[in-house]
Amino acid sequence: MSGNIADEHTQVLVVGGGLGGVAAALAAARSGATVVLTEEFEWIGGQSTSQGVPLDEHPWIEDFGCTRSYRRYRDGIRDYYRRAYPLTDEAAARSDLNPGAGWVSKLCHEPRVAVAVLEEMLAPYRSSGQLRLFTGYRPVAADAVDGVVATVTLAPVGGGTHLRVGADYVIDATELGDLLPLAGIDYVTGFESRAETGEPSAPEQAQPDNIQALSICFAVEHQAGADHTIPRPAQYEKWRAVQPEFWGAPLVSWTAPHPRTLEITSRHFEPNTGDDVLAVVADQSANPGDTNLWTFRRIIAADMFAKGTFDSDLTLVNWPSIDYFEAPVIDVPEDVAAARLEDARQLSLSMLYWMQTEAPRPDGGAGWPGLRLRPDVMGTEDGLAMAPYHRESRRIRALTTVTEQDVSPAARGEDTARSYTDSVGVGMYRIDLHPSTGGDNYIDVPAAPFQIPLGALIPRGGGNLLAGAKNLGVTHITNGCYRLHPVEWNVGEAAGMLAAHCLSQGLTPADVHTDPDAVGAFQHLLEADGFELSWPDGVYAY
Repeated sequence: MSGNIADEHTQVLVVGGGLGGVAAALAAARSGATVVLTEEFEWIGGQSTSQGVPLDEHPWIEDFGCTRSYRRYRDGIRDYYRRAYPLTDEAAARSDLNPGAGWVSKLCHEPRVAVAVLEEMLAPYRSSGQLRLFTGYRPVAADAVDGVVATVTLAPVGGGTHLRVGADYVIDATELGDLLPLAGIDYVTGFESRAETGEPSAPEQAQPDNIQALSICFAVEHQAGADHTIPRPAQYEKWRAVQPEFWGAPLVSWTAPHPRTLEITSRHFEPNTGDDVLAVVADQSANPGDTNLWTFRRIIAADMFAKGTFDSDLTLVNWPSIDYFEAPVIDVPEDVAAARLEDARQLSLSMLYWMQTEAPRPDGGAGWPGLRLRPDVMGTEDGLAMAPYHRESRRIRALTTVTEQDVSPAARGEDTARSYTDSVGVGMYRIDLHPSTGGDNYIDVPAAPFQIPLGALIPRGGGNLLAGAKNLGVTHITNGCYRLHPVEWNVGEAAGMLAAHCLSQGLTPADVHTDPDAVGAFQHLLEADGFELSWPDGVYAY
């Protein structure tokens, strides 16, 4: 390691400033701990911001099924639009304002708005000095013995002085569980074997390199009559020729397997369709909403705003055609991972170029040259998302591992999920697995409304490191329903609360987990802080 090293110390170190990391930092600070929060990219917020993905949530999110602070985050996004944007009177009056009128979520929004809201939520703790935020740093080393992490060393992405942070508790909230190998924490990647998990959908042999697709997302608008065609991507011919065996068409096309039925399906695409944006009811339990790709992940619906504010809708491209599943980027040499991420970027650019030049239009023509990248919306020079959207992480071998038969009605033979006496939150989403690097097609099947067990946050070996994002104790299969925005937030928030609680009580996470009275006391704190630990009657699998 070259360069100087600056030393810092804090009570709780949160590495990774995605949704789980921000929630962990907020929870620990609210509970009185000093916190250092680090993030590799310029923007905090992960899935919602640097990766550009609007909120993926369950149908009941407006009423229940998340923590109080996550609801504050959602309310903050709507309040930001009401304060800062010229909404129409009808849009502003909507308590369930959906600025993008997208079908994927009840709250489709621009990434930068989420950044602003998260920064606002952190602001009082940063101003007081209780929380320090370092962006542009990634972990490169850890001093750890038997699961106890003394320090984590982080390198500045642009070069310069390294940062070495000592902490009483460390929360790994990175997108890929980057601290786990550095700290010697036992973990798993890819598909576990059926012999290990008993899952009916697992393979006979473990497949550690079989990992869900990642995506490099981007936002576009459409200006009729203009020509914003990008230069022909370097890998365009390669990606134009790729046709996975189970795809039924070239990858770069409107055609792909339907995630739930695997039937080969062609989507519709037409910019600025003039639909009734106030009539959009986003509910994936009733309608996946992906028939028209333009409106599916739309993040600005021009008709929600005063006439002339926007010349075009803005839509976020996160579609099957940009899923990169040629090879994994986890646990491979850095230069290999970088080359594969460049391939993923080239796939996204190739899809855009195809849309601008060759894509069949409803009127019989080809291409929409008026499609324009919005680098300003994505916070980058090239218009692609600042960070890859990683659906799957390294995952700790935890005290509790959630398996398919804990959440799947088909595997359980009943409509409810397993009940956990150590619940630290709730979540709900289908078991939604995108195609993977082992050549597998979608696995997209119902899940029952589930709980998040405390034991899933704690490595089997104990110590002072906690999982704070998608790296908790789930399998390749159950990652498919535990990986979405409100669940990641809840996981991180529970980890932050647990770290602060252990500090104040002189306990370790394993101490809390093994003592039912200690679990109950911790759950009482969570409920007082706005956590929901179980589901009400009347919710169902979908």
